[in-house]
Amino acid sequence: MPRLLFVITEDWYFCSHRLGLAVVARRAGYEVAVACRVAQHGHEIREHGVELFSWPVSRRSRHPLRELDALLRLIRLYRLWRPDVVHLVALKPVLYGGIAARIARIPATVNALAGMGFLFISQGRKARLARSFVGGAFRLLFRAPGSRVILQNQDDSDLLVQSGVVEARRVVLIRGSGVDTGLFRPGPEPPPPVVVVLASRMLWDKGVGEFVAAAAKLRQAGCTARFVLVGDTDPENPAAIPQAQLARWRDTGVVEWWGRKDDMAGVFAQAHVVCLPSYREGLPKVLLEGAACGLPLVATDVPGCREIVRDGQTGFLVPARNADGLAAALRRLIDDAGLRRRFGAAGRAVVEAEFTLERVAAQTVRLYDELTGRMARRAGERREY
Repeated sequence: MPRLLFVITEDWYFCSHRLGLAVVARRAGYEVAVACRVAQHGHEIREHGVELFSWPVSRRSRHPLRELDALLRLIRLYRLWRPDVVHLVALKPVLYGGIAARIARIPATVNALAGMGFLFISQGRKARLARSFVGGAFRLLFRAPGSRVILQNQDDSDLLVQSGVVEARRVVLIRGSGVDTGLFRPGPEPPPPVVVVLASRMLWDKGVGEFVAAAAKLRQAGCTARFVLVGDTDPENPAAIPQAQLARWRDTGVVEWWGRKDDMAGVFAQAHVVCLPSYREGLPKVLLEGAACGLPLVATDVPGCREIVRDGQTGFLVPARNADGLAAALRRLIDDAGLRRRFGAAGRAVVEAEFTLERVAAQTVRLYDELTGRMARRAGERREY
């Protein structure tokens, strides 16, 4: 059996975004493992037949010795477990995992950049310097013969290709990580008042500040809807909103803050509208899951969000960093139940046609097969038969 190793920073992120893919890869004949920081989800990973290796890495750390230790741990793991393919998810795993793959002579690397993230959004001096370094490192790593880069939207692909970071022939466009349409499915609309949900990590660049400002405007205008934040802050991210600020917003009564919820299908069953006023995304899973549940969407007209939010069809697109435009779009859906139903039905149809877990997993496993030569071997076996 060919060996597939995921390298990712957090066990919870692997469970929410890649565990379904890992299960499909095992069914396709791969021996699958993941290296990540293990916190609370190790048992869940193992019970799905995925081998688990601890990789204690911090997304925010810049300490040279800690970063060198993280790199050396990956090199040792590669040499011991000898994966045929490593699937590297997000910036630091792509950087360190790619360097380690060169040193350990791993034949194939799949580099998944799920959006450009804080490093590519921020215009601060430190971010610009880091962006220059990371871009140069990626140019070298992505030239390896067995290297492919998975991107989730055409905007990100155009950006990296036109800036010379990666050759177009090495880019594979796979939109999102897929949605389990059996788990996330439409149900009866909850009773009033209308509940508008923003579910994400509590980061400034997710548009949480604009969401709170829009909620305040609507409340002042007499709107009786409930506005709910779902998710925790993320201390590892420079754009993290302090817990004290989230608590102050909650205490004003303008928004509710439910914290982190693992049962997102249960959250959506209580919602009428899903909102994500982010500054930039890869392809946000929360919007895909909301659409799969038959809910209308309001998001910003930025890369990633517009992949699933078809303006006037599945929801509304509004300008980024604009609380007034966000409030106006939310008000239209709050006041019009028929419009919510039409947008929700259209969103469910789009997910079923384009974004199911089965579809995304099949595309990704096909890429593994191509890189390991299994696709050619299978074709040869069919011809021989």
